[in-house]
Amino acid sequence: MEKGIEIIAELMKVAALTAPKAIGQDFIDVKIATEEEIGKIVDEMFRLAKEENNPGFDRDGNNLLASGGLVLVGVRDHKGIGLDCGSCGFENCAEFNAGQKTDKVFNGPNCMLRLLDLGIALGSAAKTAQINNVDNRIMYRVGVAAKNANIMESNVIMGIPLSVSSKSIYYDR
Repeated sequence: MEKGIEIIAELMKVAALTAPKAIGQDFIDVKIATEEEIGKIVDEMFRLAKEENNPGFDRDGNNLLASGGLVLVGVRDHKGIGLDCGSCGFENCAEFNAGQKTDKVFNGPNCMLRLLDLGIALGSAAKTAQINNVDNRIMYRVGVAAKNANIMESNVIMGIPLSVSSKSIYYDR
């Protein structure tokens, strides 16, 4: 990883970890992927592209392959926050906490406020890259492949690939 990208990835990690969290409880995981881990994620993306006949995994896998670094941001397993808002699909947080866990593309159910925490952390990390002129894009498919490759143990994972070039590799896709 290029030294400049390494520094920005560390700053992105700080931004994601210090982003505001609902009721001050932290369930956010942040990982700067190694070259070996990026290779595993790319391999999984190409496998998913073929297996699921989904060209989006090929496109995003090629973007990741051309990137200079990767920051992964996820939300760990958690209990309901206690507001009984119903956004998770359960009547109340007690039902959410006792509910059947799923293990599909991502693990669930997830409290809507914890997913908002994830979104705020992602936005903080992407903003940090942007204000330092490092091209980036939040990618769902990178997170799917990272979860499948057991790179992180979060319920939901998103990836933020990083690139420094004369034109953003994430723009004309």
